[in-house]
Amino acid sequence: MQSAATLPQPRLMKPHSVSPREWSALRNPKWQVPGCELTEFEARRTKYCVCVFVINEGERIRRQLRAMESFAPSADVIIADGGSADGSLAHDYLRQRHVRALLVKTGPGKLSAQMRMAFAYALAEGYEGVITVDGNDKDDVSALPRFIRALDEGFDHVQGSRFIPGGQAINTPRVRLIAVRTIHAPLVSLGARHWYTDTTNGFRAYSSDLLSDPRMAVFRDVFVGYELHYYLAIRAGRLGFRITEIPVTRAYPKHGPVPTKISPFRGNLGIFATLLKAVTHQYNP
Repeated sequence: MQSAATLPQPRLMKPHSVSPREWSALRNPKWQVPGCELTEFEARRTKYCVCVFVINEGERIRRQLRAMESFAPSADVIIADGGSADGSLAHDYLRQRHVRALLVKTGPGKLSAQMRMAFAYALAEGYEGVITVDGNDKDDVSALPRFIRALDEGFDHVQGSRFIPGGQAINTPRVRLIAVRTIHAPLVSLGARHWYTDTTNGFRAYSSDLLSDPRMAVFRDVFVGYELHYYLAIRAGRLGFRITEIPVTRAYPKHGPVPTKISPFRGNLGIFATLLKAVTHQYNP
């Protein structure tokens, strides 16, 4: 295995706009994927990639990328940015951290649109699996090798869980903890016919077989917010894909505001409505 110090020299490409039609042409003409700007810093090196979802995370994403750098020989790092304006994703810095590519969404939508953008790029580049993680430095990225092992073992949906042996939930706000354990996880598990313990955790992995399966139909404009997170877990269970949970650690700050893009009332109400639609299979193709 190569060390970070001996990785190939970056191959820098100028940013260029990519339309949904161009994305579709890369893999499947039926895909609906938001337009974006793409900058590639290095050639593909590995069979798996880590897609980091971020928007205006400042020093948090930089700390996370420094922590992830030692894992770069095992999985290429791809950043899926929702349109950050805080300067944290400067190209020079990303090259230093051995980030493989930066995708900046220019089309409509929020997290699920970023996910469709990242998945389309990963599949078009021939990756065999995709690990996903938020870019707010709450997740302990030392779990990355466990995700890679699970993909190597043939699992299609790998859910990181704080609530199984070996996992840790550190400083999780009490309201969130109760909501996940008593509402969110039971409802998703009911819809999937598969028991999950941690269904709001975005630290996950998906096989290329799952993401490209036409029965999943991942690349649709109906997925704009948090829908895709819930849908993937539920649909994977319903279709009989191989699913497992692995232990992860997620730590919230002990003091100060909680890093989140979800507003306390309207945001959480919207999430609950989305959850009910996913559980009742309203996003099925």
